[in-house]
Formats: sequence, structure tokens, C-alpha cells
Amino acid sequence: MKARWLTLLTVLLCCTACGAPSLRHKKEVNKLLAAGEFAAAEQKLEESKDKEYSKRDALLYYLDTATVLHEANLPDQSDERFALAQRQMDDLFAQSISGHAGRYLINDLTLPYYPAPYEQALTYYYRAMNFLDRQDVRGALVEANKAVFYLDRRRDGKQNDGADDAFVQYFASLIFESAGKRDDARIARTRALNVYAALNGAGGLTVPEFEAPVKNWGEVILVHANGVAPLKISKTIQVAWGDVLFWMNTLQEGRDENPALQNAIMTGILGNSVTVAYPVLQEQPYEIKSSEVVTADGRVYRTLLMADVSAAARAELKEHETATLLRAALRAAAKRLAAVQAGQAVGQASDNDSAATLTEIFVGFLGALTEKADTRQWFTLPAQFRMTRFYLPAGKQDIVLRFRNGFGNIVGEHIFHQLPVPSGGRVYLHYRTAK
Repeated sequence: MKARWLTLLTVLLCCTACGAPSLRHKKEVNKLLAAGEFAAAEQKLEESKDKEYSKRDALLYYLDTATVLHEANLPDQSDERFALAQRQMDDLFAQSISGHAGRYLINDLTLPYYPAPYEQALTYYYRAMNFLDRQDVRGALVEANKAVFYLDRRRDGKQNDGADDAFVQYFASLIFESAGKRDDARIARTRALNVYAALNGAGGLTVPEFEAPVKNWGEVILVHANGVAPLKISKTIQVAWGDVLFWMNTLQEGRDENPALQNAIMTGILGNSVTVAYPVLQEQPYEIKSSEVVTADGRVYRTLLMADVSAAARAELKEHETATLLRAALRAAAKRLAAVQAGQAVGQASDNDSAATLTEIFVGFLGALTEKADTRQWFTLPAQFRMTRFYLPAGKQDIVLRFRNGFGNIVGEHIFHQLPVPSGGRVYLHYRTAK
């Protein structure tokens, strides 16, 4: 019996180290992104790797750093990290980790980080753009094919268009066109436009309309990654046992739990309530709300909102909110039950009520210490993706990307100098703002 509880204490002590990248770390990196200091942001991520990212969060580290390297116009290094991230995604997909015992006994951080569906879809966009940065349309085509295959699998699993990602589908259709895959382009474009039409303006997302082609001119496709996605933080609440019972009776996930634990809750021997920690999103302010391109001859092309990453993050968290709270409540109950039983075991073995009480308090303390909300996220993503398409005469061109705040005032600009525009061809550009 003593060995059993010694083992429990050892496990709990080891797991107190389980954590997620801190809010301070995320804000420090975002501050560098807002200043356009992408090299410094990447260095900050490298320096904090061992402190902020555990071994089970290697995939998350690859995503965070790959994005910053992409914004720093280092497509080779960025693609290496995205390739590692996708490889780990594939490995984790092949495993069954949802029933991992640690998430029910310690916290959700005992599981390896696995990206949300909208995050997985964006890895294909970023890798495709990295290939396009290197003028490698064939490489981008591979990522476009992977993207639509992944989205097809999601859509088939959910049986509705809500499982699709309009922006990634639309961007894949552009790559198919550039590679001469007209049928694939038509299918992907149709699916994207159907999703935009179904949204019917919700959240500012509408069917995108761009300039008609101009004969013998080249097309410029510009993606503006803007803003800072909301950050996950931990929130703590007291949950009454009646609420725990309600969650257990309304979710399948809670119906097959340990009968001893359910009996303990039913009889109320564990107290009147438990403390649970769960993640919520904290919005991050950013000044730039829209953007536009100004050509050398004075034409102006507004960027359109193509993807709302912040809204996707909120929807993903909301979808899993009840299950997250349920697991947190069950863990709290299990830890409290373990503390009571540990105290009883020590009391019986030592015939010492004081030792029993101290053991119960200490095990309860360790249980509370390990109750942490899972605030892991791909936090270097922007809040939104905006895009515009327009045509220019062949040759080297200067174009200006201007940024406006919520009042319509110009608050900054970026100039693409001497952009080579091919006759009848395409140029893909991207730029990131986070201020």
C-alpha cells in the first residue's frame, strides 16, 4: 500500500513540470512581430525552446518557428520546420491518443500537442507559399493536393461544408491554375466559393470578386497576413458536485468513468465542490484593420478578408468547451479521492491520525498543483488573412501596400520594389503585419 501511494506521489511530482508556453512568452514574441523584427522573434523562440516547450510540444515549436521564418522571407528554413510539423501530425494521427489516461488523472498537457483542424489546413498554405517564394510551382502543387485531400477527408467525416476551409481551398485553386491543372482548379474554386456564399457575409467573409484578366499583362496575387490571434489563458472556477453529475450524464465521454469515482461523487464524500482550470481566449489588440495596394499609375486595389483565424480559434474552443470542463471536474474528483485514500492508507499503516491528515493535505496539494489548463496554441498565426488580385504590365514594377486603421486612416505602408511581372504569368506575394 505504501509503495502504491509513493508511486502516485512520484508521478504527481514529475507532472508538476507539465506546462504550456507562457502568456508572457507569447506576448514578447508578438511584440517583436508587431515591430517587424522577425529575426529577433525567431531568435527569441530558439532561446526559449527548452524553457517554454516540452518534448511533447515539439510539433508546436516547429509551427511557431516555421511561421516566423516564413515572415522573415527564409522559405528554406521555414519549410524544413513545416515539414517536421507535418510529419509529426501524420505520426500522431496514426496513434490513438484521445483516451490517454493522463488527461483524466493529471491534466490535458500530458498529451502531445495536436493542431486544430483549421491549423492543420494552414500548414499546407504556408508550405505552398514557401515553394512559390522559391519559384517552385511543382512543390506548391504537392501542398495544394495535400490540402484538398485533407479537406476532403474532413468534409467526408462531418458530412457538411462547415468542415471545409474556404481560404485554403481558394489558394489551392490558384496553384492548380498556375500548374495548368484546370479541372482541379475548378473543383477547388467551386468548393471555396460555395463556403463563402454559405457564410453570406458572416464575420465579413463574402464571395471574393477580383479584377478581370488583362491580355498580355501579368497577375499579382498578394496575401496580407494581419493582426494577432487571440491568446489562450487559464481560467479557474469552483464547480458544484451537481454540475459534475450533469456533465457526466450529458456527455458520452463521462459515462464510462471509474465506478468508484462516480460513487464517491454521488455520495458527496469528497466535499461540496471542486476547483477546475480551463482555457479561454484573450483578444489581442491590433491597429491595422484593412489594407490596399496602390500601383505606380495610381490604381487602388483593396484587400478582401479571406480567412478569420480568430473566429476559427473561438469556434474550436467553443466546440470542445463542455468536454474540457468535464475532464477537469473528473480529474479534480479523482485527485481528491486519491488524497482521501492516501490519508486512510497512511493512517492504517502508522496508526497516526496526524500523519494521515498531513498525507491527505499533501496529496491534495500536489493534485491541485498539477491541474493546469491546456493553453497551447499555434500563437504566431495572424488574426486574419486578406488578399487581392490585380494585373500589371509586364516588366519591373513598384507597388505600395498601404495599411489603414479602424477609422480609415493610413497608418503605414510597405513597398515592393522592382517587382518582376511576367507577361501572362503570375507573381505571388505575402506580407505580415501584427501591430
